[in-house]
Amino acid sequence: MPPLKKPFKLISFALMAGAIALAGWYYTRPKPLEVELATIAPGSVEATIVNTRAGTVKSCQRSDLAPITGGQIAKIWVKEGDHVQKGQVLLELWSQDLQAQRELAQRQLTMAQERRRETCILAENARRESNRTQQLVEQGFVSSQRADDANANARSRQASCEAASTDIKRAEAQIRVSQAGIDRTVIVAPFSGVIGKISGELGEFTTPSPPGIPTPPTIDLIDDSCLYVTAPMDEVDAPKIKVGQEARITLDAMPGKIFPGKIRRIAPYVTEIEKQARTVDIEVDFLQVPADTLLVGYSADVEVVLERKDDVLRIPTQAIRQDNKVWLVDTNDRLAEQTLETGLSNWSFTEIRTGLKAGDRVLISFDQDKIKAGVAVQPKNP
Repeated sequence: MPPLKKPFKLISFALMAGAIALAGWYYTRPKPLEVELATIAPGSVEATIVNTRAGTVKSCQRSDLAPITGGQIAKIWVKEGDHVQKGQVLLELWSQDLQAQRELAQRQLTMAQERRRETCILAENARRESNRTQQLVEQGFVSSQRADDANANARSRQASCEAASTDIKRAEAQIRVSQAGIDRTVIVAPFSGVIGKISGELGEFTTPSPPGIPTPPTIDLIDDSCLYVTAPMDEVDAPKIKVGQEARITLDAMPGKIFPGKIRRIAPYVTEIEKQARTVDIEVDFLQVPADTLLVGYSADVEVVLERKDDVLRIPTQAIRQDNKVWLVDTNDRLAEQTLETGLSNWSFTEIRTGLKAGDRVLISFDQDKIKAGVAVQPKNP
């Protein structure tokens, strides 16, 4: 038995040395790189374009209202923020002189009507008298001269009756003239909406804008029931845009919310604000009125959907490197370079035509220097 102790010790020493070597290799081996991975799966891919500068929410109708004539503000029937109806009186200037002229014209009309009534009654009586006189002439009781006189009197009375009718029409025209003068001192809402701003106070004077010298409007009226977005698009993208195309609207004032829209108009000209930034303005309607309060003047962005493909194999666009190459993670969790044939693309996803299949994993982060073919990787914890 004693001779067996030495080989046993050698075997034990060898096993111990192997365990130490294995442990040393295990703890000193290169660790897999922690990277961000994406799994290839089918989905939707869109080709879109966005505006070059911030767009603006605008109203379908917005009017800067001012009285046609100048004068002193006598009454302001509304205040800023009020909702008004079409035809509602908003503001009146001092017009007592014009109202007095209208009252005078109305009295003249009444007098003309009474005068016409009187003269027409006399004309009718003179006509009957002329007829009776003519009958007496035919019977030989009176001379023909008397009949002529009666006929002339009847025609004179009838002329006076017709002249009185003309006086009535003239008085009615005078009333309309006076009323037109009063209407020029009143601002009436041309459509329903909300009062944006009122420039002026009771007792102040307001004047219409003379040619070439604009003056602030008295009332800013906004139709808040019909809103749309106008946005500038790069002239290069203009030929791709068509009326009726789908669009998505986002507002800086409502982050995280996307509103569906539709293009309703494309400007027929290019806006040249800067030599290097020529744009074409488009107008986009809201397909659904936002439940939140939407204010005219909000800044907005528009994303126009040019084309969409559903249920196609897609890859995150950020995973694609130069020359359509990607880092593919093989079955051994090592990186391998793969070339793709791509189709429709946007900032988020790109259509895969060939090169990958559903379930493949690809690298989407390239910020590590050790990334190269054959390197072992493992996904980062979410």
